[in-house]
Amino acid sequence: MKVMNKPTLLILHGWGCDKSVYSDLVAFLEPRYNVVLPELPGFGATPEPPEPWGVYEYAEYVADLCDREGIIPDVLFCHSLGCRIATVLLSGEIGYNMSPRKVIFTGAAGIRPKQTLRQKLRTRLFKISRVLLRPSPEKLEAMRQKYGSADYRSATPMMRQCLVKIVNLDLTELFMEVKNDTLLIWGGNDDSTPLSDGYLMECLMPGAGLAVIEGAGHYAFLEQPALFKKILNSYLGGN
Repeated sequence: MKVMNKPTLLILHGWGCDKSVYSDLVAFLEPRYNVVLPELPGFGATPEPPEPWGVYEYAEYVADLCDREGIIPDVLFCHSLGCRIATVLLSGEIGYNMSPRKVIFTGAAGIRPKQTLRQKLRTRLFKISRVLLRPSPEKLEAMRQKYGSADYRSATPMMRQCLVKIVNLDLTELFMEVKNDTLLIWGGNDDSTPLSDGYLMECLMPGAGLAVIEGAGHYAFLEQPALFKKILNSYLGGN
């Protein structure tokens, strides 16, 4: 049950995550906020979308959910995929008015990485093999397991199609339209969304500042929780 005298904090989770990943953060934030943590379609207990969704479809889903449930976030906390969705929402790109007082992005995704020559060759080899060899479903799956990312390999067929749509959308220019007061928290050793993305986002987003947690990776809030919470407290005005 919501306590009406507390502001609302909405969490948008990352790819492959469910509520349990953020349980420690939720427990930390609940004394001060009504924490809302929906599991997006295809994750946790929520059924997969009816067709392959990209970032915009997920943003529409969150907008509809907020309207339906009367969720007006004072603070928006986003991780990885959640940052992509939030960027679309906060930029006004879909005409939805979400204007939280403060925004936290951690391990933010949305800048499409430049492929190395090796990666380009692997992708081209997979595409050529698929066309010329006409592999059986079993061999095609073996090729996907060989050439696909860990997220791709572990996903269902429907979510693989979603993942391809999501990662192929470059939001670099859209970050400039996010003018909210935003804290970027980055793990210095993040190998999923490199720290260079954090420095670029800090430059692109007018109201953004970057805090780096050395030694942490893509899940800095799990790897160095004490320091992560100290940074959150400083930004949110806690004790």
